[in-house]
Amino acid sequence: MTQIITVTNQKGGVGKTTTASSLICGLHQRGARVLGIDLDPQGNLGFNLGLDIGSGSTMYDILKGTCSLEEAIQHTDYGDVLPSDIMLSAAEMEFTSPRREFMLSDMLIGVRSLYDFVVIDTPPALNILTVNAYVASTGLIVPMEAEVLSLVGVTQLQETIETVRATFNPNLKVLGILINKYNGRLSLSRDILEMAQVVAEQLDSHVFQAKIHRGVGVAMAPAHGQTVLTYQPDSRPAQDFQSIIDAVAGPQFPRPKTRGRYISRFFT
Repeated sequence: MTQIITVTNQKGGVGKTTTASSLICGLHQRGARVLGIDLDPQGNLGFNLGLDIGSGSTMYDILKGTCSLEEAIQHTDYGDVLPSDIMLSAAEMEFTSPRREFMLSDMLIGVRSLYDFVVIDTPPALNILTVNAYVASTGLIVPMEAEVLSLVGVTQLQETIETVRATFNPNLKVLGILINKYNGRLSLSRDILEMAQVVAEQLDSHVFQAKIHRGVGVAMAPAHGQTVLTYQPDSRPAQDFQSIIDAVAGPQFPRPKTRGRYISRFFT
């Protein structure tokens, strides 16, 4: 069964795109068939994965019906990607037809059998694009920074998740809350972690045991069209993400035994 995983938090700057691109790359490294979908009008997911943004069709074209999903898929060294651009920001006003919450879910029916995982990056907003992602998904990953405003963004997701469960997708699960930019030496980070665990319980979920630590490679990798898994595969953040991918991939797609540097040369 294809797992459709949405990376979500209504607050911006918490590492959604970094998390989504790392999941796509890491799962692909393990031999999984992966499709990345960018539902954020900023279009950063494709950029992070080395696409030439501005060329080819996008998610907006698919939703408008001017091209098929299959025609818009772009193939990369990290897996297949459906890119986005700023035109998608008009979705809330343009897409008003009945069952508009199911647009993405209906589109994925024809390609689900081609992939083991679909990973969706979402905008920093609770709008029709985010709802479409939730309706289509089997699970959510909620990244947040170890700071108070980021935690507030997570708590505000709860009502939307419960509404989608009650109305459109009763099987939607929260796979876990992912703490980014974590520093265990800071009391604030430890306090936020405790509060995040309480919120996770309310979502019938948990906080991932692995936390993503700070590292310059995370910020530098997109400039090279890479993720931190290939840019600095032996760094602490890369190994943190690999631990998250372990939890998502399960025993069917184990971590490659070959060291990261050897893998990374195929992507540089």
